Amino acid sequence: MSLLIRPAVAGDVDAVWPLARDFATSFRPERPAFEATFATLLPDAGAHLLVAGDGPQMVGYLLAHVHGTFLANGPVCWVEEVMVAESHRRRGAGAALMAGAEAWAAERGAAYVSLASRRAGDFYRALGYEDSATFFKRTLRD
Repeated sequence: MSLLIRPAVAGDVDAVWPLARDFATSFRPERPAFEATFATLLPDAGAHLLVAGDGPQMVGYLLAHVHGTFLANGPVCWVEEVMVAESHRRRGAGAALMAGAEAWAAERGAAYVSLASRRAGDFYRALGYEDSATFFKRTLRD
């Protein structure tokens, strides 16, 4: 596998869409909303959208945000979404995406990187993450 991790560009929208669509479990993504959000994330200095490519094929993406906090005496990084195509899992793409997010967060002075996961706890523990809290969510719209 010739894996390349890089920041997303506007031309990646069509390749990221099927990954984002397949990632969702609580909501059903709609293409117009996805495209609008994609366009706003690219220039957002507090957001980081990475893509993973295997040659010409897009095999994964990661979306993270850095934001200020009181509890950490400064910024922290929250990884919102990590998706790797099933055909490319356990081949290093997820770990490479996470490493890219960690480097980006460190450059911005983040105290830590955190995320919520229902299905990939073993993967994150293998990367050195530890269970820290229970995740709560309240849906505000359908």
